[in-house]
Amino acid sequence: MAIKMLRRIAEEVLGPGKAASIWARIDVVGDIAVIKNPLTGGLTLEDLRMVAEELLRRMPYIKSVWLAETPVTGAYKLRRFRHLAGEDRSTTLYKEHGCTFKVDIRKVFVTPRLNYEHIRIARLVKPGEVVVNMFAGAGLFSIIIACKSRPARVYSIDINRDAYELMKHNISLNRLEGIVVPIHGDAARVIEEDLTGVADRVLMPLPDLALDYMGYALKALRGRGMIHVYLHVKANRGEDPVRIGWMEVKGRGLPLRMVYGRIVRRVGPRMYQVVLDLEAMRDG
Repeated sequence: MAIKMLRRIAEEVLGPGKAASIWARIDVVGDIAVIKNPLTGGLTLEDLRMVAEELLRRMPYIKSVWLAETPVTGAYKLRRFRHLAGEDRSTTLYKEHGCTFKVDIRKVFVTPRLNYEHIRIARLVKPGEVVVNMFAGAGLFSIIIACKSRPARVYSIDINRDAYELMKHNISLNRLEGIVVPIHGDAARVIEEDLTGVADRVLMPLPDLALDYMGYALKALRGRGMIHVYLHVKANRGEDPVRIGWMEVKGRGLPLRMVYGRIVRRVGPRMYQVVLDLEAMRDG
């Protein structure tokens, strides 16, 4: 219903032509709307401000609208934002799968487009498992796993101090102290120093670093565990993004086999985010 409303508003304000490049790029995080669209294709900042004002008028649960001016980049997975309309704040409470998260869109990566992946991974976790989340952000994967499964422990690592502080708050907010363990630092160093051979399952939800950190994910496992790696791959018409992603991993020569893969979302022209569920092919 919300998607239909977003499309209707964009078309009424901009006309079908301009609206086509924007309506599907609007995310709602808590009571904040984020327009992920560069100022190209004939769109102006004033166009976006008009859409923002109409969003506030027609969708009263939205209180603030922001423009994401850049793609997600770097180890912190951040964008550059510009405030468009409504309350000039970037913090909100975001709810997903019965869990509540405090987030700040300018300080930590969050997208409702990973909603399905959050619950898919949680449902794969078996009772008593130990999970290492190498790039945890504000803790969405980690906390949803802890809420929906029965893990013994979820070690939740992030190098971004702001994300770490939000993660600690969210662990308390969802009453998961002692199950989700927040750790501030670089995942490679943390695994080398403290988490070698502890995990049954490792999450790698940071495409920019995933391939370079695959060896550390293997070190975190204590046997034939699972690694869930998220990658950005370029695929031309007729090519399979999942296969391309697997070939990139396979080229690293690591003892892994793919048991499942899927396209998570499209992130740009001929660019896709994919997830690969990989099994470590070694014992101990």
